[in-house]
Amino acid sequence: MTVNDRTVRNLAHLEESASTARVLNLLRVYRRRRNDPTHAEKPFFRNQVLNKAIFLKHRLRRNERELFFDGRRTATKIIIPIDGQELKLGGRFAFIDQLNFDGMMSDLLGEAWLNDRADRDLLTVLDGMPSLDPFLLREQLHRIGRDPARCYFEISDADMARMFRFVEHEIQRLIDLCYTTPRTADTGSDRRGSRLVTKILSSTVDAETEPLRLTLRLERRDYQEGVFCWKGFLYYKWALNEVLPEVTRVADALGTIKVRGPMDPETSAYLAKARVSLRAAILMALESARKSLRYYDAAFAGLIDGKPASFRDFLLNAPSMFCDLGERLGAVNHIVSFWNFRFPSGRPPLVTGAELADILADFEDGLSFSEPQSQAAWMAS
Repeated sequence: MTVNDRTVRNLAHLEESASTARVLNLLRVYRRRRNDPTHAEKPFFRNQVLNKAIFLKHRLRRNERELFFDGRRTATKIIIPIDGQELKLGGRFAFIDQLNFDGMMSDLLGEAWLNDRADRDLLTVLDGMPSLDPFLLREQLHRIGRDPARCYFEISDADMARMFRFVEHEIQRLIDLCYTTPRTADTGSDRRGSRLVTKILSSTVDAETEPLRLTLRLERRDYQEGVFCWKGFLYYKWALNEVLPEVTRVADALGTIKVRGPMDPETSAYLAKARVSLRAAILMALESARKSLRYYDAAFAGLIDGKPASFRDFLLNAPSMFCDLGERLGAVNHIVSFWNFRFPSGRPPLVTGAELADILADFEDGLSFSEPQSQAAWMAS
C-alpha cells in the first residue's frame, strides 16, 4: 500500500469522472446515505473501513503483474482514503488477492478481519466480476445470499450526466402518456419530463412520480424495485449504444494489426486463428446483449400500447438478465478500453507476436460465457 500511487493521488478526479462499470464508490454512498436507516441495517461489508472504501477495476502495469501468479492483466484495487472528506490527500491501496493480500489487509483493518469469511468471500466475488456495474453486482450478490441496501447500487454522477439525454429520448412516449395535459405544448411539460427522467435514474419516490406509478400499476412497495430494474435496462441500452462505434473499430484492428520481430510457427498459427474467432465472439456477445434488450423493448412497447401489467411483470421477473447483459458488455468494454490504452489513436501500433498472443488470449478468456438461461426462464414464466 502507498500514498504515492497516481490513481490514489487523483481520488477527487476519480470520484467526479469515473464510469459506473469501473468503480464501486462506497465512500460516496456513505456520504450521501449515512442517515438512511437501511445503510446501517443492511451494509455492503460488515467491516466499517471496507464499507467506506473505493473499489476500482484497474489495468495492471508491467511491474504490477508480478504481484499475481495467474498472469492476469486486470485486477480489482481497494482504495482506503486517508481522509474521507478531503480526497486530494490520497489513500492506501491493495489489489484483491495479490501476494500477501491477507497480511496487508490485516495491517489496515486489524487481525479480526481474517475471521470474517463473509467479507473475504465478497471481495473474491468482486474480483471475479468483469465490471462493477450496480445491476450485475446486485444480481451476483443475490445469488450468494447477500442483500445490501438498495442505496449501495447507484449509477455514478458522471454516467448519470452522460445518460440523461439518451434516457429522455428513450422514454419520451411514456412522458407524453403520463403527463398529457392542456399545457403539454409549453415548457412546463418539458421540465416535468426532465424531472421524471432524473427521478427514474435516481429511483426517487415522491408525489411527482405518482402518475408513473399509477401507469405501471405498481403498489408502492414494488415501485422502487420495478424502477431499479427499469433503470438497469436503460443503463445497458445506453452502454451498448456508447460502445458500438468503438467495438467496430477495435474488431477491425484485431484483424489488421501487424506485429514486429520474428514469430515462431505456433504463435503465428494461434494469432491467425484468434483474430478470426475473437471478432466472431465479440459480435456474438453484442448480439446476445441486443437479444436481451429486444425483450425489454417489446415489453416497453406493450406499456405504451396500454398493457402496463406486461411491462410491470417483465421488470419484476427478469432481473436475472442483468448477469448475461453485464458480463457480456463488461467483457466487450474491457476489450475496447484495454485496446485503446495499449494502442492509443494517432500512434503506430508496436507489438511483438508473443505480446499480441497474450493480449488476445486474455480477450478470449473474458468472452468465455456460459449459455444464457435468463431469457428462456423469463419467457416460460
